[in-house]
Amino acid sequence: MKVLYFHQHFSTPRGSTGIRSYEMARRLVARGHKVTMVCGSYGGGHTGLAGPFTRSRRTGIVDDIEIIEFDLSYSNADGFLTRSVTFLRYALRSIGLALTCRYDLLFATTTPLTAGLPGIAARWLRGKPFVFEVRDLWPELPREMGVITNPVVLWAMGLLEWASYRSAHRLIGLSPGIVEGIVRHGVSSEQVALIPNACDLAIFSASAGESSGRVAADIAWRPDGVRESDLMAIFTGAHGIANGLDAVLDSALVLKQRGRDDIKIVLVGEGKLKPTLEARAKNQGLSNIIFLNPVNKARLAGLMARADLGLQILANVPAFYYGTSPNKFFDYIAAGLPVLNNYPGWLAELIEQHQCGIVVQPDDPDAFADALVRAADDRSALTVMGRNARSLATDEFNRDKLAAQFADWLEGAS
Repeated sequence: MKVLYFHQHFSTPRGSTGIRSYEMARRLVARGHKVTMVCGSYGGGHTGLAGPFTRSRRTGIVDDIEIIEFDLSYSNADGFLTRSVTFLRYALRSIGLALTCRYDLLFATTTPLTAGLPGIAARWLRGKPFVFEVRDLWPELPREMGVITNPVVLWAMGLLEWASYRSAHRLIGLSPGIVEGIVRHGVSSEQVALIPNACDLAIFSASAGESSGRVAADIAWRPDGVRESDLMAIFTGAHGIANGLDAVLDSALVLKQRGRDDIKIVLVGEGKLKPTLEARAKNQGLSNIIFLNPVNKARLAGLMARADLGLQILANVPAFYYGTSPNKFFDYIAAGLPVLNNYPGWLAELIEQHQCGIVVQPDDPDAFADALVRAADDRSALTVMGRNARSLATDEFNRDKLAAQFADWLEGAS
């Protein structure tokens, strides 16, 4: 079958963002399907296309995936209005393709929620099968975070959410809470599959090694300012409101006050709040915090090869507890990194069940600092947790296993 696949923030591994859509599309192609990926120009992404835009778009074949890239730049640092306009422009152009292209099945993935619009058009105006993948619950998350308070905007987002769910023949949720949220809108549970983010074991195999999860490879590196003897904890991802990275700086301040300069925290990424975080770290003399720009997957694997701990950090928002499926967590465990998690929920339960990291309560900088100190003082325990992390990645979140479920689910909808 021919799949028309919509993901505004698509990227190949040469980018510095998640590659779920790239890997899922590759698996569909390997099964003999044809995939056309429709995307925008995401700041952290790399589509694989390099030619000029003609009539605001460019096309090409990348790893046997047909790519249609709209000339619509987007960055996590953009303001709300700028992002909203970009989302709507992408959705309108996508509807045009959904109504004119030849395909057998339309697949769309959030974010943003407006990604569902071409699927709605395809379902009701052309009678095409539509599968909708939900990565975050909107408008539940922005409402609980307080970033969107206008009742008209929230009502419109809720209407779009309902219409997208009820128009789709099948849906995919990336976490247990997302699946439950979809079902609460009246969708039969039989129409919804839980297919979380996955571990790219091949990419991070050099980081993880064959047994311990701590074997460094030729690509391994540490940034300037981190000594060989230091405990290096890393966070890789957006520096935005949702990420709650002030909690990391709070714990860094506690560590500074305790004189623990043998613990370094490396924050890798970009986002709207990064300049503010950098200014705070400078003003408070937090030399134990190191900021890095985003890196591609190969470079990230090298960094993880020399890291000791991965930081799974989010703002203390109850909707996050079961309603997110962060890429970074799956990269950490694929690399055999123990994970320090600072909020309750399904990932915290996984960490405790599989003994592959440390869970602390939110909004407690002393407990956060205590956990880092314990990690620095007991490296043998970290080694065991690293092995457990890699085992969890291999046994439950292997990309090949989950991609097969993904392909089966789409084929069943066609």
